[in-house]
Amino acid sequence: MSELRLDGKVVLKDGRKVSLRAYMPSDIDALVSMYASLSEETLKWSLPPYDRQKIERWATNLSSKIMLVALSNDKIVGHLLVFTDPNERLRGIGELIIYLHQGFQNVGLGAAMMVESLAQSRARGWHRVHLTVVADNQRAVRLYEKIGFRREGLSRDSYFGSDGRYHDMVEMAILLLRLNAPGKLER
Repeated sequence: MSELRLDGKVVLKDGRKVSLRAYMPSDIDALVSMYASLSEETLKWSLPPYDRQKIERWATNLSSKIMLVALSNDKIVGHLLVFTDPNERLRGIGELIIYLHQGFQNVGLGAAMMVESLAQSRARGWHRVHLTVVADNQRAVRLYEKIGFRREGLSRDSYFGSDGRYHDMVEMAILLLRLNAPGKLER
């Protein structure tokens, strides 16, 4: 796995270094550019379109979200978002999405970003983070399992792929904090 140092630098498996930090509103143009540069293969199992309007929606109300970007040579090459629902009954439950530029896949960047986001989620006292992934995206499923996510369910034929076929979706989650006894949290 790649290594995240205290200065926000990540050393990838191939030796490249990227910076990992919180998203800032001034990043909007660079983030839109990253999504515009993603290859068809990278977007194969995604839910496009990722246009400026959608990205700006993600970037609102940042106090209730964790939004990280990875930078290489001042270009955004990775984006991760964990957002929560404002409903009191769903407090502390985050949903995660992550996208990496095709030139930065399979080198440990996704794992580093996810580990950092989960640490921040724990620090906020959040209880659980979940995600949904197309079952055929085995590389992503293996990464999520490596990080500690567990399969919780399968939604059959719920994703219509660019190949013109329906695919299963896997529901996965990780518990960050557990209530052990009244008032006692276990990490």
